[in-house]
Amino acid sequence: MGNTTVIRVHETGGPEVLRVEQAELAAPGHGEVLVRHESIGVNFIDTYHRSGLYPLPGLPSPIGQEAAGVVEAVGEGVTEFGVGEAVAYATAGLGAYADARVVPAARLVPVPAAVGCRRASAVLLKGMTVEYLVRRTFRVEPGMTVLWHAAAGGVGLIACRWLAELGVAVIGTVSSDAKAELARQHGCSHTIVYAREKFVERVRELTDGRGVDVVYDSVGRDTFVRGLDCLRPRGLLVGFGNASGKPEPFDPMLLAQKGSLYVTRPTLFHYVAERAELLASAREVFDRVARGVIDAEPRHEWPLQEVIDCHRALEARQTSGSAVLSPRAEVG
Repeated sequence: MGNTTVIRVHETGGPEVLRVEQAELAAPGHGEVLVRHESIGVNFIDTYHRSGLYPLPGLPSPIGQEAAGVVEAVGEGVTEFGVGEAVAYATAGLGAYADARVVPAARLVPVPAAVGCRRASAVLLKGMTVEYLVRRTFRVEPGMTVLWHAAAGGVGLIACRWLAELGVAVIGTVSSDAKAELARQHGCSHTIVYAREKFVERVRELTDGRGVDVVYDSVGRDTFVRGLDCLRPRGLLVGFGNASGKPEPFDPMLLAQKGSLYVTRPTLFHYVAERAELLASAREVFDRVARGVIDAEPRHEWPLQEVIDCHRALEARQTSGSAVLSPRAEVG
């Protein structure tokens, strides 16, 4: 089947450990599909795999979880997809940082023409993350108030739009005035620039001392414990990322002392393990993209070969919204 360009790590560490290599492209086996990528999604979890924060199954290892493209070949037993169809995936295991790849058909979802591969690759993983967080981990209802850390990030901007459509007030933390304005443009009700504002005090002020119904925290160490002080009695803190590192261990009695609080640490993969759940979640995301509720247009794009620059920008918080890698030699 020829060769494919693939990004691998032979040792964990900073962006410089990412290597651009050539690998043999195998033919799809039973239940598998060969996808020629048109666009590759970049997510902060990719930096966790590269750095070793989330251990890889072995080294050397491919990296990346999300991409969209066109079916180039199908293996025996595959009836749901045909050659030439546009598909996307976000839960097929590592290896999306490549120009082509063999993927289990059961992990693929169809890409509607109204969405397209470029936007699908930028939104699927982040969008399904928002879907399971706000509809199934905690079902946010109209009239509620939530605190969303990193509201101008890829997941945060999607969440702001989705929650605004639901009639939910979003208090979002951001790192700059520019990101505050971006979050507001996407439906965030109130923004807190954490570099100069104390978010706990500001949340209490904005909620007349009550606190929020739920805190969504992808930052981790820097915000986790203080997030508990933002909750109403019996409120829930949802930790779903560790951008600043893992939270420090804490005494569970703290939850009782602060108002019989709840804490959970979910992952997307447990919410889309069944094919019906995967398809339903993807449909919810793509429907909102097609209707214009979610702005899925990537805000940043790098050629696949410039993946090191991409990761450096991501970790330096120089990005806002979604970023993608292009298998093309040049971008633009």
